[in-house]
Amino acid sequence: MKKFLDDNFLLFTGTSEKLYHGTAEKLPIIDYHCHVPPKEIAEDKRASNISELWLGGDHYKWRCMRSCGVEEEFITGGASDYEKFRAFATIMPYLAGNPMYHWSHLELKRYFGYDGVLNADTCDEVWNLTAEKLANDSTLSVRGIIGRSNVKCLCTTDDPTDDLRYHEIIARDKAFTTKVLPAFRPDKIINCERQGYRSYITKLSESSGVKITNLTSLLDACRSRLDFFDAHGCVTADHGIDTRVLYKKAPNIKTVDDIFRRCMATERPLPSLEEQEIFKTYMHRFFASEYSRRNWVWQIHFGVLRNVNEKQFVSLGPDTGYDVIGAETGIEALAKLLSSIERDFSLPRTILYSINPSDNAAVGALIGAFQKGDGTGVPLMYQGSAWWFNDNIDGMRNQLISLANLGALGYFPGMLTDSRSFLSYTRHEYFRRILCNLIGEWAENGMLPDDTVYLSKLVSDICINNADNLFGFNIVKE
Repeated sequence: MKKFLDDNFLLFTGTSEKLYHGTAEKLPIIDYHCHVPPKEIAEDKRASNISELWLGGDHYKWRCMRSCGVEEEFITGGASDYEKFRAFATIMPYLAGNPMYHWSHLELKRYFGYDGVLNADTCDEVWNLTAEKLANDSTLSVRGIIGRSNVKCLCTTDDPTDDLRYHEIIARDKAFTTKVLPAFRPDKIINCERQGYRSYITKLSESSGVKITNLTSLLDACRSRLDFFDAHGCVTADHGIDTRVLYKKAPNIKTVDDIFRRCMATERPLPSLEEQEIFKTYMHRFFASEYSRRNWVWQIHFGVLRNVNEKQFVSLGPDTGYDVIGAETGIEALAKLLSSIERDFSLPRTILYSINPSDNAAVGALIGAFQKGDGTGVPLMYQGSAWWFNDNIDGMRNQLISLANLGALGYFPGMLTDSRSFLSYTRHEYFRRILCNLIGEWAENGMLPDDTVYLSKLVSDICINNADNLFGFNIVKE
């Protein structure tokens, strides 16, 4: 029997072991999509205890705790940090097969040197060990964690109205060598039906210096913020499309302008579904054309059904663990949207992520319909990594196999954390072990040649080189 979490964890062939330990293990990390707060990087925040580091804002863990019958008092309520940690430690044995079981133990092992198993009996041991380390180990501040994780570049997720002052502070500090770049997230501009839309556009007007009264001035304000982000090193934008992708081409520009004006009226009815389709289609097309002009990479996350538990949404707000996988994600509408952009402008390099694993083959086929050579040797379209509910062993493996079946796995841009936690860099290790095991398995089964140089390059490209080339970070060249 293999030891739990040993050096060859998730590596089941000799070739897999050689690929991981000989190649993947040593590679730096590029985390091109995450939700860590740049303020905490600028201030080099240090957590006071493991509960603050682990449980504050992590809805992955909150869902696990609720699945084990833990009362909300010990999840998001007023219980002490220790009580919350004890509740989490107590449920750990019930998470067999859940990636949270592996991630949590990997984080304890890699950052705190703990080789045991977390449960109710070891709770105090882990609490005291991590408290001592957090208080005295200089590598467990935010910047210390980034450095010891070998993260060379990360892209945060930033609202268009953000002043990016923390990115400026980080960039000025030459002692901190990790690139921390903003990523443009214009969802609040696009989602015209949301409560508070009018006040948000007022905020956009203030940040851009453009008085927004109609569609033309809205676009001018957006261009101003795009230029601002571009000047701060931004190379990517991310659109979070909730539920399904919508597509409906506007009959004329006046229709879009009328919809926007009504959304900005003091007393306004919510836009109809058709009006939402028209406005959102127009704005996605507008932004895509701007990204193409700036040579940015467009990331599209779609298919999440948000806040399905109305009572808990009212009580706790968004991003608290009540989002689910949408069944109708809108692949047909997405195809029409991409086609219209390519026809009328030019598609930027684009990464598509569906939350629904049933979409793997559809997305793999869709990106193939829009590939083209432009002389750079880099593809135009990509399927993104297994995301959110899918970043587990089966989810990652299935996504890799599906992409290999339908496209070019050798150009896959690899893993990202999509996380608010600075300890989540072990997810890159998790992914790399799964990747090396799959490729090693193929090689030992005669599905790939027994060529160490070729296999090692394939792993290196997927783990870091492809993302480096796609986004133009130039990390590997440096």
